[in-house]
Amino acid sequence: VQLQASGGGLVQPGGSLRLSCAASGSIFSINVMGWYRQAPGKQRELVATISSGGSTNYADSVKDRFTISRDNAKNTMYLQMNSLKPEDTAVYYCMYQYMYWGQGTLVTVSS
Repeated sequence: VQLQASGGGLVQPGGSLRLSCAASGSIFSINVMGWYRQAPGKQRELVATISSGGSTNYADSVKDRFTISRDNAKNTMYLQMNSLKPEDTAVYYCMYQYMYWGQGTLVTVSS
């Protein structure tokens, strides 16, 4: 399985970004995908996960600001990030089945 993440960039506090993660290869019809992030000097942490059935789970720090979604027909997952804060600055990694990881996309929230 290969994962290609995109959509990171520089945004001002309060702004929005949308990340995408395209999966290819041997994709199971029943699976879990998600986003993790790692800020400088910190451990990688869960942001959100979504099952192939649409069940979602969010870290408390992003609830009500971030929305995870997916298009199973395209094997693509998204993360809509609103009301971004400087503490959201990190490299964001997409994950498949807790086994495969994308290359990461940098999100920088700064004025």
